[in-house]
Amino acid sequence: MLVGHCHPDVVKAGVEQMQQLNTNSRFLHDNLVICAEKIVSKMPESLSVCFFVNSGSEANDLAIRLARQHTGNTDIITLDHAYHGHLTSLIDISPYKLNLPGAPKKPDHVHVAPVPDVYRGKIRAEDHPEEDMGKLYALEVKKLIDENVIEQRGQKVCAYIAESLQSCGGQIILPHNYLRNVYKYVREAGGVCIADEVQVGFGRSGTHYWAFQLDGSDVLPDIVTVGKPMGNGHPVAAVITTEAVARSFEATGIQYFNTYGGNPVSCAIAISVMNVVDNENMMENAKDVGEYILSELKCMQGKFPDVIGDVRGVGLFIGVELIKDRKTKTPATVETREVVNRMKDEEGILVSSDGPDVNVIKLKPPMVFSKANADRFLRALKKMVSDIRAQRYQLL
Repeated sequence: MLVGHCHPDVVKAGVEQMQQLNTNSRFLHDNLVICAEKIVSKMPESLSVCFFVNSGSEANDLAIRLARQHTGNTDIITLDHAYHGHLTSLIDISPYKLNLPGAPKKPDHVHVAPVPDVYRGKIRAEDHPEEDMGKLYALEVKKLIDENVIEQRGQKVCAYIAESLQSCGGQIILPHNYLRNVYKYVREAGGVCIADEVQVGFGRSGTHYWAFQLDGSDVLPDIVTVGKPMGNGHPVAAVITTEAVARSFEATGIQYFNTYGGNPVSCAIAISVMNVVDNENMMENAKDVGEYILSELKCMQGKFPDVIGDVRGVGLFIGVELIKDRKTKTPATVETREVVNRMKDEEGILVSSDGPDVNVIKLKPPMVFSKANADRFLRALKKMVSDIRAQRYQLL
């Protein structure tokens, strides 16, 4: 829930439109145009064409269709531990699912690049002091393109797809210069760049409306997908792309139609959500409260370095990685699960855990989250982390 549960303005917008008219999108309605204009106004100028769908999965599936039609290529680069949706086309590019026992085999046209995790990933900041981690990880993508796509398969790239901040993979903040360089390499190989903003868009980062903008205004995807927060729980999503990509799609002669994508009620709700974010200064709140939480968590990490291995985040997108040993970084998977359960059972606080080792506590609260809310969470977490350390010493 982006703007909080049952926000009165959002509820009112949905109810009033339902009382007036809801229909499929073959019938034109002002709300569709107003909603599209509102979303596009938040995007860089080149991203000017909007397609409406019902979910993030539908959005990412359509993004792949657009990319294939525009480039004429099929090979896709995705990040390890990424999740892009539940459709068959998206499970194929979601190592978060493909890495599980019993998962389907990864298709040959899908290439997995290492996630740019500077704490636990293939290339770690502690091993490369003073080096540009974004460039180092981007070179891994270039290597994948040169060796796997071009040399082994004799193909060009269709698309590179990545969440602008990786969520299911463990709340990963992409290092500076990563997307800038990756986008360059992908385009040189004939591909387009897809920014998956389904979980992180609409101001959650606190400083920018879209997380792909965090690294600079020159970082421009060709296709952006948005979803979850767009309807504050109501099923509505969208794909935003350039006129050139949209024209290529139009040239197929296969008209795009989605029965309820862009229906009047969904659009009324999405318009209201965006208005609330603007009118109630929720981006500023995400920035201020997020900075406060990160600061307090860093202090907590300093007191419990043998339990809290890493704290990372931007705005109200934060990860706390729990470990068993500071040097080996052994994931504290069991203890993380215990924290999640205790938060719910003892404190009435809902958090979740994720990452490849399921040892990262994920914080993605509604953007109305206050410092008072944060303090309640921080007090509970400090007690639980202290308990974890005490239990370890008792076992020695």
